Amino acid sequence: MNEMSMNTRIRLSVMMFLQYMMFAVWWVPLAAYLTSMEVEGAWKAWILSVMPLGCLVAPVICMVADRHFASQKVLTILNFGCAVLFFLGARQTNPATLFVILLLGMFCYMPTWSLTNAIAMSHAPSEKFPQIRVFGSIGWVAAAVFSLASTHVFGKEAIDGTAIPFYCAAGTALVAALLNLTLPNTPPPAKGKEASVVDALGLRAFGLIKDFNFGLFIGVSLLVMIPFTLYFSLGSQFFSSQGFKQVTATMNLGQFVEIFLMLLVPFALSRFGAKWTMVIGLGALAIRYFTLWGGVAGEQTFLYYIAILVHGIIFGFFFVGGQVYVDKKAPPEMRAQAQGLIVLICYGIGMLIGTFVNVELIDRYTTDGVCNWIPVFKIISIASTVLVVVLAALFRDDVAKLAKATPETHNSDEK
Repeated sequence: MNEMSMNTRIRLSVMMFLQYMMFAVWWVPLAAYLTSMEVEGAWKAWILSVMPLGCLVAPVICMVADRHFASQKVLTILNFGCAVLFFLGARQTNPATLFVILLLGMFCYMPTWSLTNAIAMSHAPSEKFPQIRVFGSIGWVAAAVFSLASTHVFGKEAIDGTAIPFYCAAGTALVAALLNLTLPNTPPPAKGKEASVVDALGLRAFGLIKDFNFGLFIGVSLLVMIPFTLYFSLGSQFFSSQGFKQVTATMNLGQFVEIFLMLLVPFALSRFGAKWTMVIGLGALAIRYFTLWGGVAGEQTFLYYIAILVHGIIFGFFFVGGQVYVDKKAPPEMRAQAQGLIVLICYGIGMLIGTFVNVELIDRYTTDGVCNWIPVFKIISIASTVLVVVLAALFRDDVAKLAKATPETHNSDEK
């Protein structure tokens, strides 16, 4: 594909913008919202697990869609489903009902990350895709702008502990669904081919784990999701407990900086290789929790902002660097499955485990509704440091010519 009209480019960019805004606007403050509802323990863990549970079934849904229906039509139906379910979620006070509704919502939502990428890459030259995909990151940041603006619209000091973000997500999903009706036709690319759940989940790529380096990388990636999830899924609870009013806006400073730091990833891969690029990312993860630990212990609020701003280094250098390593390590006929495997390991299994571990950790150090965050961050800081040492000491960068890695290798959707 050599050309793309400006009209098509705008529609694809807006598609990305809306798709990521509809998620960020309610997911970022979710833990704080559950705390305000006095939802704790197992129900809190299950509700915060709807994203990884959605990741587990998303490949299967996408596999079916790829073989039977045009991608933009599937995306439209899923977005309409999101609009209805997010609206219903805003009206729930029972944690069991909220869990079921949000789980169904994530069954509808998580496949859209793959579908939007497929639609964009079907109609945009490969070198233009990153310029379209970045609007997803901008949409994530826009959720923070909405959080700030809504304080005036709704006459509230902050909306992060209310159901308003769900209503915004529902409205955004409805607008996205209507926009999808105007997207260029993207017929099913694998129509008529045999469907295999094994291939969709990337399970054939498990054979690569027999290689020591790849197996070590998979193991570290799985364990990394435990400290990563503490911030990603439960960060709003911490910042709310520290008196922050605009939690969504505050945490999204990390995504804003990430837009610019992402530009350094190809340079780092070229200059340092995949191993040390990923080590830098994990080092930033350890710095995040040491600064949070020090911030709480020393009552130094400015340290919290360091923990927020390093998000782009963590996500870009470790997760994107890891995707490049997987792309170069896997045989050509297995690259797509290998990428599916790492998504399943990280955002499915890893995040599911991380959610329950972190909720249990926080509950253990909570008395009368007040969490003592110092031991929580101390434990996670040490765990993160161990992972950095393990990767630096044992992993060998056995993939040649990483210097030729291009930005197009980055099509990750996770923030």
